[in-house]
Amino acid sequence: MPLFGKRTDKKYDKDFTQAKVVKADPKKSMKSVKPSKEIVTKAVALPAIKQIKAIPSGIYSSVAGIIIRPHITEKTGILSQMGVYTFQVDRNANKQTIARAVKELYKVNPVKIAVIKVPMKNIFVRGKRGTIPGMKKAIVTVKKGEKIDFV
Repeated sequence: MPLFGKRTDKKYDKDFTQAKVVKADPKKSMKSVKPSKEIVTKAVALPAIKQIKAIPSGIYSSVAGIIIRPHITEKTGILSQMGVYTFQVDRNANKQTIARAVKELYKVNPVKIAVIKVPMKNIFVRGKRGTIPGMKKAIVTVKKGEKIDFV
């Protein structure tokens, strides 16, 4: 394998471009599948193992990336007693996706959502310039009687 540049061996490139995908028949066992000289790019599924459903692709197919973390300060601690919670969220998130994420992750019903963009700040410490990155916060009000525990 060369460190820099392209590999000049044409046979190496040809083997991977002409690879075939082997599909297994669930009625047949692994012993009945004949080995071939072609490169297998996909694993053969066994009939005994259950297939896991794949998460559809997309930026918000799952709620895992929408809410980054709870934003806990003295002020948000006081607001949480009244049913108002603050989260740091993804920059591309909107109110609908935040509401869906809060509902799925914390099992509460959001009533109102306010979104705030906190800008980046320039700082000067010990003679050096730096920046504090900006973020996007979501202030979520939940139904009366419901609460979120951050444990």
